[in-house]
Amino acid sequence: MSPLAWIALTSLAAWLWLLLGQGLFWRTDQRLPRRTAPAHWPSVVVVVPARDEAAVLPESLPSLLRQTYPGRAAVVLVDDGSTDGTGELARKLGEQCDGLPLTVTSPGDPDPGWTGKLWALRHGIALARTLRPDYLLLTDADIAHEPDSLGELVAAARSNDLDLVSQMARLRVATGWERLVVPAFVYFFAQLYPFRWINREPARATAAAGGCVLLRAETAERAGIPGSVRQAVIDDVAVARAVRRAGGRVWLGLAERVDSIRPYPRLADLWRMVSRSAYAQLRHSPLLLAGTVAGLAVVYLAPPVAVYAAAAGVPGAAVAGWAGLAAWAVMTATYVPVLRYYRQTLWLAPTLPFTALLYLLMTVDSAVQHYRGRGAAWKGRTYSRPEAAPDR
Repeated sequence: MSPLAWIALTSLAAWLWLLLGQGLFWRTDQRLPRRTAPAHWPSVVVVVPARDEAAVLPESLPSLLRQTYPGRAAVVLVDDGSTDGTGELARKLGEQCDGLPLTVTSPGDPDPGWTGKLWALRHGIALARTLRPDYLLLTDADIAHEPDSLGELVAAARSNDLDLVSQMARLRVATGWERLVVPAFVYFFAQLYPFRWINREPARATAAAGGCVLLRAETAERAGIPGSVRQAVIDDVAVARAVRRAGGRVWLGLAERVDSIRPYPRLADLWRMVSRSAYAQLRHSPLLLAGTVAGLAVVYLAPPVAVYAAAAGVPGAAVAGWAGLAAWAVMTATYVPVLRYYRQTLWLAPTLPFTALLYLLMTVDSAVQHYRGRGAAWKGRTYSRPEAAPDR
């Protein structure tokens, strides 16, 4: 057989393993677990780190202030050095909304070693602890919550004795590039961190989605959060791991009533979102980068190449073509549930190899930026040191 045939067969074997052996990552049925209303609703403080978020606050912040939570709750928004009037707008929205009490505060310039939004979270959590809450809800400024979102999260945590409950917010999918790239982001994340592996005991993986994390306050203090993760590049995963190390139970699933409203209208916007933390995910390792590039090429790119080679009549490509077609079919079938979750046309499913190529290039670009010494950036702040590079 030709080398292309062996590569295509390897890709097919990889896809058969991914289909059955990677925690059924492609399924989208990991939603909030069964829950009942607690007899006594615990107290919650919502902490929102915000830096230059005036464009999204009019939709996201009122959704928090209008939570129909039966217990005691409050919102703390940390204006982290914004230049667009985020703090003033937040105060105005708080005055207009007849709902949960809102405190707007500012942490000042970050101390060395604190990355991205973690400096704002440190300040917000410290203020929240003066209110002695039972739980903290850490949520981003671009996340809109349905009115019962907080109650559902708390009920799930209480009913299942969970220390951390995280929902991956449904990202905005409106433009052509968003349709092509965003569902694949969730697909790849679930492939890397299968939700079933995270949610079962004993766990085989640990992760969280930073846009919506309900955290038991006692466990957070025991785990040293946020100080123990202050230099984390991917802070949501680091928080989940800190909770797990402290003996806490972690749950992660897809959201039904929690949405990210941040737009990514251009490919350049999505490119920055992915490339800013992609190489950090690989621990800034050239060997892991090389392995990732080779793996993506074999698993995602080889099947269509083999099919096109067979269709073009390349000598000896028949076996490669059939193996590539079978691998492409399995790949396409596993992508369909995520597209359905995002209510997108299923005709996008066969385009996954092209999207994977984009992610491969984003990852390589992330490494290039790292070695050029430009560091990573978060909301206009640039971090030159690897350990001080934020994920978003």
